[in-house]
Amino acid sequence: MKKHVAVIGAGIEGVASAIELLRDGHRVTLIEPGEPGGEQAASYGNAGWLSSMSVLPPSVPGLWKKVPGFLMDPLGPLAIRWTYLPKVLPWLLRYMEAGSSEAKLLKIASALRPLLKDTALLHTALAAEAGCSQLIEHRGLMHVYPSRAAFQGEAMGWRIRKQVGIQWKELEGEALRAVEPDLSPDYTFAVLIEEAGRCLAPGAYVAALFAYALSRGAEHRKAPAKGFRIEMGRLKAVTLADGQEVLCEAAVVSAGARSAPLAAQLGNKVPLETERGYHVMLEGANAGPRHSMQLSKAKMVVNPMRDGLRAAGQVEIAGLDAAPNWKRAEILRDHLVKSFPGLPDPFPAERVKMWMGHRPSMPDGMPCLGLSSRCTDVVLAFGHGHVGLVAGARTGRIVAQLVDGRPPEIDIAPFSAARFK
Repeated sequence: MKKHVAVIGAGIEGVASAIELLRDGHRVTLIEPGEPGGEQAASYGNAGWLSSMSVLPPSVPGLWKKVPGFLMDPLGPLAIRWTYLPKVLPWLLRYMEAGSSEAKLLKIASALRPLLKDTALLHTALAAEAGCSQLIEHRGLMHVYPSRAAFQGEAMGWRIRKQVGIQWKELEGEALRAVEPDLSPDYTFAVLIEEAGRCLAPGAYVAALFAYALSRGAEHRKAPAKGFRIEMGRLKAVTLADGQEVLCEAAVVSAGARSAPLAAQLGNKVPLETERGYHVMLEGANAGPRHSMQLSKAKMVVNPMRDGLRAAGQVEIAGLDAAPNWKRAEILRDHLVKSFPGLPDPFPAERVKMWMGHRPSMPDGMPCLGLSSRCTDVVLAFGHGHVGLVAGARTGRIVAQLVDGRPPEIDIAPFSAARFK
């Protein structure tokens, strides 16, 4: 039976889900108060990595020892504001527990690998369908290190990646310099993951997918979703903050960092937290990498994009309402000009653009993806954390399969929101 499906949120998960639902013949209404792909959206500020190798959660064994440093250094790669600590402490304890052993990391990686595998190909096909092929490239991603010894210092993570089927090519010395001539000589070793890809403008990509969904017949309600009207266990409508309703037979919760209150109404109280991520864009940069890369010393991702050279990273735990700390973005800028000596130092201020947004993150690094506990007419699809963009294409396919009552193409049991009971 074809249904009217209300998709709450028009980030990458929401718009990909809408396209897949439309393809299956459903009627779709996208509920989104903001501008899809706009600067307020987490998708807009993404580093642009289609990183199918990102199967590990941010937490690692022994992380608890570093928490005092996170609190003392407001400009470190991961910082926690003192005033927010009491609220975030339960989430932080789960976060540390998730990565407390190699066995736990392997379990998470084994769950995430099917969700992320071949996603560069899925995004390539999705972009072609939506008429924005120029925004997706499938040419591999690099992790770059000062030396082979530094790479070996992360042996556990790469050992786990290898166990779940990720392969890479090693480049050292002159071989690395040949493909990345602008890179600082401080970096002499890299691994190239050829299966991965990149997006050249994440905000424009999401906006193009949204426009394509509208062209296929999707409707747009520009208002925040407030809740659900459920009668006798069946969904009747999504209620809006303006007092109106969207009558529907199914719904998808993909509202990013604002998904938790909606999930709670559906019987799923989840520990969703916002990781505040920063990026800096150097417009008109005349030097930089040929490949997208993660610089291990700077702990940031660098991506040459359509509108300039972007560096992204700097995780801050401070909630949804705290003011940005722009010094964190300035650190990214400074790392960029040091890592690529051909860039002007200082880089012209009028061509430096900074951004801060809210990454919706679960403490174990895995999304909530599956049917809600209270009503099986509602699919949860949020909390993808560091893999939101890359996972979007397959998440959309799985959402459509669940709405249709078909078995999902991968095992999504590890992503059940009920795991937090």
